[in-house]
Amino acid sequence: MRLSVFSFVLGCAMQLVGCSTGAPRHEVSEGDSANQQVMEEFQYHYKYPHPGVTTDNVIFGFDGETVKVLLIERGGEPYKGCWAFPGGFLEIEESAEEGARRELMEETGLTMPFVKQFHAFTAPDRDPRERVLTIAYYSLVRLSEVKGMDDAAQAKWFALNEMPEKLAFDHNEMLRVALEEINKEIRLETKDWKEMTKGFTKEEVEKIVGELKVES
Repeated sequence: MRLSVFSFVLGCAMQLVGCSTGAPRHEVSEGDSANQQVMEEFQYHYKYPHPGVTTDNVIFGFDGETVKVLLIERGGEPYKGCWAFPGGFLEIEESAEEGARRELMEETGLTMPFVKQFHAFTAPDRDPRERVLTIAYYSLVRLSEVKGMDDAAQAKWFALNEMPEKLAFDHNEMLRVALEEINKEIRLETKDWKEMTKGFTKEEVEKIVGELKVES
């Protein structure tokens, strides 16, 4: 009986494992139940290197007069001591939005009624640890108290004109793109913009728009 290439390679690998552990070698065939079980377990595993996935949150907070941005000080490498947006690696059982909300809560204590996915950042060298893609979200909230938790040394709101000059990773670019995208939401008066500004007065929304406005 002819074996597929995969079956042949897998059979050889199993025999090598048996040799290395001192287990007796045996002929492996397509009918071997142990072989079949291993094949079924690993048939969808991708054998080539592939990237990690993170999520990041650009959260705008309004204190009644000024729009501020939430940053965390990184407590570990890379970029230890630098400011960044709250975020982290996606866990295997969660969606990107679930991961974004979890990381935001774990690092700052902030929970969000609404977040909007706005961009994926995929530059090959954006993270010095490994090949990492990040899915970015933004939202607008009424400013509230936050504190650094988990692997964040501290959490703090920064006015847009008082932001640290250099953020970790590619987060300077992330802020630029977030401002461009949220301005599109404002111009088009989208459903998502209305959702973000729910609970703010008309006068407050006008102030927020003035604070967020970027030159087109």
